[in-house]
Amino acid sequence: MEERTIRAITHGRYVVVPPANPGPAPMLVGFHGYAESAEQHADRLRAIPGADRWLIVSIQGLNRFYQRRTNDVVAGWMTRQDRELAIADNLAYVASVVDAASREWPTSYTLVYAGFSQGVAMMFRAAASSPRPVAGVIAVCGDVPPELESPALTRVRSALVCHGAGDEWYTAEIFAKDLHRLRGAGVQVRPLDFAGGHEWSDEVARAAAEYLREHHS
Repeated sequence: MEERTIRAITHGRYVVVPPANPGPAPMLVGFHGYAESAEQHADRLRAIPGADRWLIVSIQGLNRFYQRRTNDVVAGWMTRQDRELAIADNLAYVASVVDAASREWPTSYTLVYAGFSQGVAMMFRAAASSPRPVAGVIAVCGDVPPELESPALTRVRSALVCHGAGDEWYTAEIFAKDLHRLRGAGVQVRPLDFAGGHEWSDEVARAAAEYLREHHS
């Protein structure tokens, strides 16, 4: 057998929660975790105190499948198969979603990305390659992808990086390594080591609220 790849056109989906008040609003772009949906992550972002002042855009990964227990449609961002091609596809996809949302709703210049678990790596990749300046990122229980070196990470201006003390996947060692890498790239880092596991906890939501208040414009 000989393997080949070919470019194909596909459609992604995203959900939008308009801000409570009319007029230009900052945009909060979400990246869900593995085996989740755009709606699940949108609910997390909506629950952040003060997030109703933001235009929330939750993007669903292109790799869709059925959740075995519930038969719900969920998604992931990629597998190890054709990984580099999948990363390129996803980066173009995210940029297209941000452009489309900006055309449909009035937005300010402030753009913040927020990712959970598997979505964190894609969030960092998207922020580092975004055609639009990204004011900051909220990273919860997920790592900075290893291929991003300091020149790329420098484009991430600031980051709220959250780690659950009992997290078996995003361990304390990975958390410490990520903080070191980001600070070494000149990123303004705000770490949060919360009492919990692999979760978007209430403490994370409170920290995210403060972080968004500082970036609201």
